[in-house]
Amino acid sequence: MDLGLSGKRALVCAGSKGLGRGCAEALAAAGAEIVLNARGAEALEQTAAELAAAHGVPVTPVAADITTVEGRTKVLEVAAAVDILVNNAGGPPAGVWTEWHHADFLAAIEANMLAPIALMQALVPGMQDRGWGRVVNITSAAVKAPIAQLGLSNTARTGLTGFVAGMARQVAGSGVTVNNLLPGIHATDRMVTLDGPVAKAEGISLEAAAAKRAATIPAGRYGSPADFGAICAFLCSAQAGYIVGQNILVDGGAANQTL
Repeated sequence: MDLGLSGKRALVCAGSKGLGRGCAEALAAAGAEIVLNARGAEALEQTAAELAAAHGVPVTPVAADITTVEGRTKVLEVAAAVDILVNNAGGPPAGVWTEWHHADFLAAIEANMLAPIALMQALVPGMQDRGWGRVVNITSAAVKAPIAQLGLSNTARTGLTGFVAGMARQVAGSGVTVNNLLPGIHATDRMVTLDGPVAKAEGISLEAAAAKRAATIPAGRYGSPADFGAICAFLCSAQAGYIVGQNILVDGGAANQTL
């Protein structure tokens, strides 16, 4: 299927590895030019070079912390008129609700709620003026089925979800769609940080901990960045113009829900 993305320009945040890279890879394969952001310059430069070589599209790396005002300013100087925005940032650390302090909540909200809102405020008006645009926010399955040890993430990402629910419907008439992708368990560095404590607590290997968790997923496996990227690319496609303000689970069926 031709997704209609050839010649479009996309900003993908936290795109040097994991789910962000999966999204950048799928968009580049569909012909989109990529502005690729991440904090670590070395991994970012390597990923940018690999994507450009594999797909024959321009890929411009911008090393910056997208969760800071300074980082966003640096990125926006390069990505001033993109057609597609993929918001993504690493989640806050796991923990116990009694141990989180005011500063922990503020940091989570800044990174996983206010930063993506700031990027939408900066870039969506231009999309509206041009009559076409796509925004995909990578949030978490936790906004539908909260994960106790990820309470900081539950809080910040649910706040972003509420914002998008109203905002997406205000901009849809100008040809701009805004949707959220809710990843479940995928084979990324994030899952290593979550499986590690389980392995330690149970005295088993990291591989055994991952296998045990995978057995709880109806699909029987962890998702891959490619699985996730394919859904992202479709939401950014010409064919997805009638999908507005939705929260789409990509979790292998792990969330046991009717709606």
